[in-house]
Amino acid sequence: MSRRTVAVLATILGLAAHPLVAQAPADSAYRAAREALNGGDYQRAADGFRRVWERYPRSEPAGDATYWHAFALSKIGGERNLQTALQLLQHQSEVYPRARTRRDGDGLAVRIRGELARMGNAEAAESVYVMAAPAAPVSTAAPPVGPAPSAPPAPRGAPAPRAAPVPRAGQDPACRDEDSELRAAALNALLQMDSERALPILKQVIERRDPCSVELRRKAMFLVSQKRGADVENILLKSAREDPDREVRAQAIFWLSQVNTERAVTALDSILIGSSDRELQEKAIFALSEQRSPRATEILRRFVDRADVSDELKGKAIFWLGQRRSDESFKYLQELYPRLQSAELKDKVIFAIAERREPEARRWLMDLALNAGEPMEMRKKALFWAGQNRNVAIADLVRLYDTMNDREMKEQLIFGYSQRRETEAVDKLMAIAENDSDGELRKKAIFWLGQSKDPRAAEFLLRLINR
Repeated sequence: MSRRTVAVLATILGLAAHPLVAQAPADSAYRAAREALNGGDYQRAADGFRRVWERYPRSEPAGDATYWHAFALSKIGGERNLQTALQLLQHQSEVYPRARTRRDGDGLAVRIRGELARMGNAEAAESVYVMAAPAAPVSTAAPPVGPAPSAPPAPRGAPAPRAAPVPRAGQDPACRDEDSELRAAALNALLQMDSERALPILKQVIERRDPCSVELRRKAMFLVSQKRGADVENILLKSAREDPDREVRAQAIFWLSQVNTERAVTALDSILIGSSDRELQEKAIFALSEQRSPRATEILRRFVDRADVSDELKGKAIFWLGQRRSDESFKYLQELYPRLQSAELKDKVIFAIAERREPEARRWLMDLALNAGEPMEMRKKALFWAGQNRNVAIADLVRLYDTMNDREMKEQLIFGYSQRRETEAVDKLMAIAENDSDGELRKKAIFWLGQSKDPRAAEFLLRLINR
């Protein structure tokens, strides 16, 4: 006998409330509601999931249907729908504690309360603050967590039910508690709230030092960075110097880039000079480059001049100094170049100047390319970047070819012509391919003409072939 026949007979005999009999129509209704959710029709999905748990409360899908009903209402939005969704999640926790979406229900409830708090609901705001506030440090190991039950695939656009928390590398196994996930969700909800109310809670989280607070401190650090006020600077400065977790310190240093005060500059200076951690020093370099203070610029320049600093870190500082669009910055780069001994650092200066748009920058590149006293590699790099710079006139590059006596520089020019779209560039490649006395240079010009989309290049190559 088919399941459909069983369902029809059950309706006739008044047995639909029996769980085994109710299973077939419950499954069918649940699938239809899931399809509506997949298609983004949240109202139809909400109505469908409501029918499942109302009509077939003892069926297998009823517990999950309660969660998805709440989820659909949360997507529709509005205070009334959000309040109803919270009631549904409470109903799930009481009636269906073993539902596969049960733990996701707790997280959804936190997110809904955060949205209600943003709308001005004081009770929801209080709940979020209580959940986000630090719990007592874990002192004993949690009991082993067994394997989580398999979960049904989540509809598109919906958060998939999560497995039991798995510790990250280096995380204390004692930290594997479900409450930590809920506190993380509550911290996210704080992002929607005003700084005056959120910062005291975030500060409490960041001041924790127990092993189980590391993940929360990392999340809280980002949230602090999105707030405004004097406390933000104090929290960032203290964390940058004192937090035992390297990632938290790195985040604090990075976000100090948005705090334009002399206190922040002083702190970043001490981190840059005093730290032996290269990643933290890189973060300090970036943060200083974002400061508006002239003293921050001077700190980076002194750092480049130090003999006890690696070329890699100096290169980072040179790059960010090059991003400052001022005459003073350009002058500094020009004066720095001849003082450098490292080819790697000279390359960084060439690149930084090539990024600039001033006519003086173009002239500097061309002068360097023509300077026979410079190493060939540096001349070629200057010529390469001059060729890539659309502000360098193609006519200047074309004239340069006939004044060059060095074969390597001519090869670099041929490549430079191939990267330009002006008709003069194709004209010059055709002239080289046809007339240059150096056969190897003619071959290179022919090769790059073969890559050109200019129809004249194809006609020229065909003419060469038919000679």
